[in-house]
Amino acid sequence: MENFKEMIANRHKYAEDWKKRTGGMVLVYNQPYMPEEIAYAGGMLPLRMLPEQKPDVISAKWLYGCCYPVKNMINQVLSGDYDYMDVYVYVEDCQWVWNFHELITDLKPGLLNHFMFFCDHPTAPTSKYVMRSEMQVFKNKVEEWTGKEITNEALDHAIELYNTNRRLLRRIYELRKVYDMVILGSEMMHIMIANQVMDKAEMNGILEKLIAELEEREPFEDRIRLMLVGSELFNAELEEIVESLGAHVVADETDYGSSYFWNDLVPQKDRLLAIALRYLEKPRSAMKDSNWRHRLQHIFEMTEDFMVDGVLIGKQLVCQPHGSDNYAIWKLLRERAIPFHFFERDTTLPIDETSVRIEAFLDMIRPGITRVRGWNQPLVI
Repeated sequence: MENFKEMIANRHKYAEDWKKRTGGMVLVYNQPYMPEEIAYAGGMLPLRMLPEQKPDVISAKWLYGCCYPVKNMINQVLSGDYDYMDVYVYVEDCQWVWNFHELITDLKPGLLNHFMFFCDHPTAPTSKYVMRSEMQVFKNKVEEWTGKEITNEALDHAIELYNTNRRLLRRIYELRKVYDMVILGSEMMHIMIANQVMDKAEMNGILEKLIAELEEREPFEDRIRLMLVGSELFNAELEEIVESLGAHVVADETDYGSSYFWNDLVPQKDRLLAIALRYLEKPRSAMKDSNWRHRLQHIFEMTEDFMVDGVLIGKQLVCQPHGSDNYAIWKLLRERAIPFHFFERDTTLPIDETSVRIEAFLDMIRPGITRVRGWNQPLVI
C-alpha cells in the first residue's frame, strides 16, 4: 500500500517522465466531469490536480475570497509544480474553480486551455444533445492540439481501458461491504487518488495484482462503520484519524472518491454520445444537483449497501455548492435515523480538534451497536 502513497507524492515526476517516454501531452484538470476518454484517445495523459498545501506565494493581488483547495491549486501552479502541463481544461462547475481558470489563463497566456460547458440539470431532456455537442468541440480541440485524428478505434480502446479501470476500482471498493474487511478506508483513498494521476493502462495492471494480494490478506477486526460525505477529500488524513480512534471508513460520496468511478460507460455506435451520457449519469456533484436532489437517494443507498453506522459530513470553508445542499442531507439522515456529524475544514485538518470531535461522535453512537461486541459471531456452545 505504500506504493500508492509514493505515486501521489511523486506525481509530478511521473508526469514529466511520461512525457519524455511517450512524447505525448499532459492535460491537467480539476473538476469531476472531465471526459478523460477523449483526451486519452488523442494520446494525452489526463491528470487531476490535487489541492496540496505548500508555502503560500499567493497574495490578494492574485486572489481574494475563495476556497482553500482553489487557493492551494493556484499556489502550486504559480510555484512551478505544473510547469510540465501542456493543456488545462476547465469543465464548468463551481464559481471558485472558475476563478482558478480565469487567473491561470491570465497569468499563463501561452498555456493551451479549453472551457467546457456542463449542463446544470443533467437529467433535462436536451442535456444529452448539448453535452454531445460539447464532446465534439472538445474532440476537435484535442485533434488541433496533437495534430492527429482521433479515430473510432482509438475511442473504443480508451473507453474499454477506462471501463476496466472503473470495474477494478469497484471490485476493490466493494470489499468493504462485508464485516470482514481486508482493506482500510485510508488505503482505499490512497488508491483512488493515485488512480487519478496515473496512466490507466499502467494502473490497471497494478490494480489486478493488488486484487490477487487482497484475496490472501487477513481481515481486519470489525469496528464502527462510517461513511464520508461532502466537499473534496484529496488525501487520506481524515480516514487515518478515524482508524486511529477505533473505527472504519467503509464508504464515501465525494468527487475525488467513489463518484469518480461509480458508473461505467455503455458503448454504442455514437461514441461521443456514449461518453456524454456516462458523465451525465454519474453520481451528481453538489453543483449539478440543485434541482432534483439525486444525491440524497445515492447517499442513502450507500449507507444501506455498506452497512453504515454513522456519517461524517465534511465541508470545505466557503464551499457554496456543498453548503447549499447540506440542509437536504441532514434532513435525509434524520428521517432515516442515521447518526451524523458535520464539520467544516480547510485544506489542513486540525488533528487534535478533529480527533476530539470524531471520538465524541463515536462515543455517541457506540452504545447502540451490539455488532462490534461479537453480535455477528457464530454461537459457540
